[in-house]
Amino acid sequence: MSTVASSRQAGALYWPVQLRRNVGVRGLFAVVMAFLGAYGFLFPGLLTASGFAKFTQSWFPLALVAMAQAILMLTGGISLAIGAMVSLGAVIAATTMTGPLGIAGGAAAVALTGIVIGGATGFIVVKLRLPAIVVTLAGSFIIGGAALLILPRPGGAIPEWLSELLAGNTPAAFVLLVVIVLLWKLYLATPLGLSLYAAGENPVGAYRSGVPVDGARVAAYAISGLLCTGAGLFVAAQTGSGDPVIGTAFTLNSIAAAVLGGIGFLGGQGTMRGALAGSLLLSLMISVMFFLGFTPVAQYVAQGLIIIGAVAIPQFRKVPQ
Repeated sequence: MSTVASSRQAGALYWPVQLRRNVGVRGLFAVVMAFLGAYGFLFPGLLTASGFAKFTQSWFPLALVAMAQAILMLTGGISLAIGAMVSLGAVIAATTMTGPLGIAGGAAAVALTGIVIGGATGFIVVKLRLPAIVVTLAGSFIIGGAALLILPRPGGAIPEWLSELLAGNTPAAFVLLVVIVLLWKLYLATPLGLSLYAAGENPVGAYRSGVPVDGARVAAYAISGLLCTGAGLFVAAQTGSGDPVIGTAFTLNSIAAAVLGGIGFLGGQGTMRGALAGSLLLSLMISVMFFLGFTPVAQYVAQGLIIIGAVAIPQFRKVPQ
């Protein structure tokens, strides 16, 4: 009987806790909804199955790298190698999936590369106590060089049916994103997932309390690497080939999306839903400004102003009256 009562009490507390965690990003959610409405008005085809599929396909890679950056920032780290990892994943996919390894072998190679490089980066940061920004900056040059060695210029190929499945008129990208979010929820229920926020907010106190801080941080880097190379595979499927520099823009965009979503640079602050909302806002801004006929220069200026506004909205609530 006590177990049932405890379960009911936990269920009653869940939604209030979740609402409280969303306080810092309510302004962002409002901006996202406004842009969704504007995009739906400018492009009524969004409500069709094909339109929805195309939109989620354009958002999906950015959503993955935003999650990859967010999980590191939650532990107090950051990565400047996100873009290079995306490029490496793309060229590995494009050079293996039509060869002897096949699609399954190529996908495994992409995943294993992300996990190994991410885990190795995390090990260096955690065990050698080196600044993450320095390690990942150096790593970006090494990883980018490896991508150029594998594929010096755009080329390779992705099986046509796989490109059609992932980047055709089916909502495969949305389904994959839902699955990834569910897996993230499950991960947060594991010992390493439960240690994630503690490792970023108060690593010394968490360590003294028996929390596996080092393991949580290394695992975060490994998962981040997996998400990045997975994004590269998807980008390669979109274009039908690999490009060794295609991921360059994702590094700064991943940081912008995470910060927009309320992820703190000092660790232990923010939620993954916020990072996803931040990535969605960036994608919507580009689409809306394209339909409004903004010039490229005007798009950059407008994006900057909107990002500042979205970050500033929740801060007004904290100013003492």
